[in-house]
Amino acid sequence: MKKLIITASIVSIAFAISPALACDSCGCSATKACDSAESAKLVDIVHTAQHAGKFSTLITALKAADLVEALEGPGPFTVFAPTDKAFAALPAGTVESLLKPENKAKLQAILKYHVVAGKVLSGQLVKSSNAKTLHGNDVKLTLMVNNANVTKADIKASNGVIHVVDRVILPGTAKPIKGHKNTEAPTSADKNIVQTAVSAGQFKTLVTAIQAAGLEEALNGTGPFTVFAPTDAAFAKLPAGTVESLVRPENRAKLQAILKYHVIPGQVRSNDILAVHTVKTLNGQSIYPSIRVDNAAIQAKNIYCRNGIIHVIDSVILPKEES
Repeated sequence: MKKLIITASIVSIAFAISPALACDSCGCSATKACDSAESAKLVDIVHTAQHAGKFSTLITALKAADLVEALEGPGPFTVFAPTDKAFAALPAGTVESLLKPENKAKLQAILKYHVVAGKVLSGQLVKSSNAKTLHGNDVKLTLMVNNANVTKADIKASNGVIHVVDRVILPGTAKPIKGHKNTEAPTSADKNIVQTAVSAGQFKTLVTAIQAAGLEEALNGTGPFTVFAPTDAAFAKLPAGTVESLVRPENRAKLQAILKYHVIPGQVRSNDILAVHTVKTLNGQSIYPSIRVDNAAIQAKNIYCRNGIIHVIDSVILPKEES
């Protein structure tokens, strides 16, 4: 597994930050978002966030942690920036507690966990934004960091880049996605895709659907195929009665379309999608880039089979005409 290990010295802050900052480069105030004319100027990460108007909590936290000056410095830095909605999703009272002076060290650790030294564009993390399936439609591949979705990537600043995330990522709560790390299939991969799914024990609904759709022989074939395989728990999240309806003979074409949307021709390893699987932050701990496949997160990667590879996903993905 490839790793991108980026290290840098952490800048110490020698003075407190005023509650209302004036930007010398654009004249904006920290208390409001800039208009389009002001936003057209490339400014540092802190002021770029201020211009956006949806990072008020993040800016407040940076001030309370005395990290504003560091992120106004030359950098470059990469910031995974949680929106105000992301902070609001934390348990009640969490933000208020973190902003207290006695919790400054804890707040600094959390904020530094969102910052990588160096300018890391999304293209350096994920290699492709889509993949064509056997259905004919493309699945959308979007970047995730730990359990957070990158909702907007590559916002340029004069001293780095911002990637917007929809959750606050917390140190010590994430692990790399489990699965085979090698780029070559192990010699022990003696079962085909369907046999592997059967033996795993967590794909009973998927196997039943494959059989009902008449696709078992195809997925037992030479391939190779890449299957984004929803677990039984993923199928259980569908509206009541959906699976029972899909496995009826009269709905076979519809079921085939859905299942084919989970299959890519060829063997696509995680390394073929992600450039790196680990990135070290200024906190000292690592964050873990991964991929969301449409609305589904990958729970396990690179389960090698004799005729392809399986990536386990936590939701059933639906082609547009079926969603």
